[in-house]
Amino acid sequence: MANFLSNLFNKQSPSVLGIDIGSSSIKVVQLMKKGGRAVLETYGELSLGPYAKASVGEATNLPTEKIIEALTDLLKEREVNVTTRVCGVAIPFASSLMSVIEMPQVPAKQLEQMIPIEARKYIPVPISEVSLDWSVIPKDENPDSVDAPRLDPDGKPLPGKTEVLIVAIHNDTIARYKEIVMKSSLDTSFFEIEIFSTIRSILDQEVAPVMIIDMGATSSKLYIIERAILRSSHTINRGSQAVTNTLSKSLGISISEAEILKREKGLLGVANGIGVKDIIVTTLDYIFSEANHIVLAYEKRYNKNVSKVILVGGGSALKGVVDIAKQSFQTEVICGDPFSKVIAPAFLEQVLRDTGPEFAVAVGVALRKLQEIG
Repeated sequence: MANFLSNLFNKQSPSVLGIDIGSSSIKVVQLMKKGGRAVLETYGELSLGPYAKASVGEATNLPTEKIIEALTDLLKEREVNVTTRVCGVAIPFASSLMSVIEMPQVPAKQLEQMIPIEARKYIPVPISEVSLDWSVIPKDENPDSVDAPRLDPDGKPLPGKTEVLIVAIHNDTIARYKEIVMKSSLDTSFFEIEIFSTIRSILDQEVAPVMIIDMGATSSKLYIIERAILRSSHTINRGSQAVTNTLSKSLGISISEAEILKREKGLLGVANGIGVKDIIVTTLDYIFSEANHIVLAYEKRYNKNVSKVILVGGGSALKGVVDIAKQSFQTEVICGDPFSKVIAPAFLEQVLRDTGPEFAVAVGVALRKLQEIG
């Protein structure tokens, strides 16, 4: 699949590219800046299934050489019309390890020495084999919050715990992505774990906790974000491909036919005189039920309500999926709209709203790169 925006804007700044390499497709978004605003120039998607001799929409585990081939093909696609090689690249959440750990409240320099030692308990490989980063999660000053600072009678903070988000990426993963970038003739200054790209593209100034459900092909990633900070992350090993496989088996149709039915009709589809809603709902209910358990556990632990659930990823483009999700959560459920952060032609408004959730990561990466070049 490819989409093209013609030259509707005079270029005011260098163009940048956001690249999201998933298990079932590669997505790119090209932006430039005009009048201080991000402007959409082009965007596109290429299915990876055919590069693994599989169907469109199927998840793959391609070797590096095939990823390079597919990415090069997408960048050369005339309909997409990418005109820059200046980019940022997202790294899949599955290629990283994240955890929120508790540390003593100590001076920053002492904390910096302690964290790599403590992180060894959470990272299943030697620290020397990963690139480790971390950030202190600010305290919530709301007196009703569980993580608000405890005070003595004089109003001074009592010794307590500091929550720290640790992030580790295996050095082999970074080396692989560097090879992909180099052999695709790209110019990148950073790699970013996909959740941080998604936060940038779909959240604004939300203070209350928000859950993001990224429905990928093979898995669904669940994140709870508070004050733009990742507080909790989980993975459910079931995604949109499970819907396709269930449709194929239940209806006796090919994977390709099931994928087309899912994409074009969603929960409203009919095949061989059989409505597909009940077939699809079985998979969706499992995902949303697990996500709701995580929401409830978080609310109980921190004495805070999750204010909304936002769906992104390819699975969130399924027609009718929001209505099913609403049945599992006692809070607002919406689809993410990353293209709302950019200027685009009015005639594309509905198309971008429909496809937007799939491009949350690519838009977020491009927005960071645009900020970087000023």
